[in-house]
Amino acid sequence: MKLGFNLLLWTPHVTAQHEGILRDLKKTGYDGVEIPMFEGDPEHYARLGALLDKIGLERTVVSVLGPGNNPLAADKAQQQAALARAKWAIDCCAALGAPILAGPMHSELGFFSGNPATAAERKRGLAFHRRAGDYAAKRNVRFALEALNRFECYFLNTMEQLSDYLDEVDHPAVKAMYDTFHSNIEEKEPVGAIKTIKKHMIHVHISENDRGTPGKGHVPWAATYKALRAAKYDGWLTIEAFGRAMPALAAATRVWRDFFPNREEVYKFGYKSMKQGWAKAR
Repeated sequence: MKLGFNLLLWTPHVTAQHEGILRDLKKTGYDGVEIPMFEGDPEHYARLGALLDKIGLERTVVSVLGPGNNPLAADKAQQQAALARAKWAIDCCAALGAPILAGPMHSELGFFSGNPATAAERKRGLAFHRRAGDYAAKRNVRFALEALNRFECYFLNTMEQLSDYLDEVDHPAVKAMYDTFHSNIEEKEPVGAIKTIKKHMIHVHISENDRGTPGKGHVPWAATYKALRAAKYDGWLTIEAFGRAMPALAAATRVWRDFFPNREEVYKFGYKSMKQGWAKAR
């Protein structure tokens, strides 16, 4: 098991200017960081990868499919744009040295048709992931698809939906992640949902019910860690928290108030809570 921290708490685009916080995360004890990937090119991420190597941090990536990049759309141009966007992210992951591309890389973030997902949309999603999965496999990258709550997405909301979808995709480079925040909203039994997704699970987001400091909300952490251990999970536990430092990101993640006194509390208390919680869940 490895402990990571998502840099979205500070920025949607990590550069050499963030070296200070990267070094502080390493000093705190983190094994690696999760890099937001919304812009840039492979050359930028190759330089960032070299910096992370120098600091001694491993890395994963989180990304999304934005407006005009909807693989579920009937419009061929959007389907092609979504595949091009996925290939761009995969190329950047390879340059960065990140083997996992996490996030809701299955539909356009924030888009709603007004209806449940259709069979036609599912068919287009399957075709997209098989093609993107083939490209990812050649670059030694795996998708860790994220089911989002119903207020952010209508395609995949629960671990059962995600597991069934991945059974049908049936691709070794297209896997799943479990996120405690979204499961807290969507699952009848958030902890029990870990068993549902375990055969596909390669990544885990540790996120409090309010997106604040892990361990200071009502997510049942002891039971969650115990269930992850029972599932023989041995991948990343990556903290994902959001604040109001960047207005555009705060609006996108629906963060209208501060959930913590300072960012240091999130990554320092969060690290201790996560490490101790995992150790006790034997």
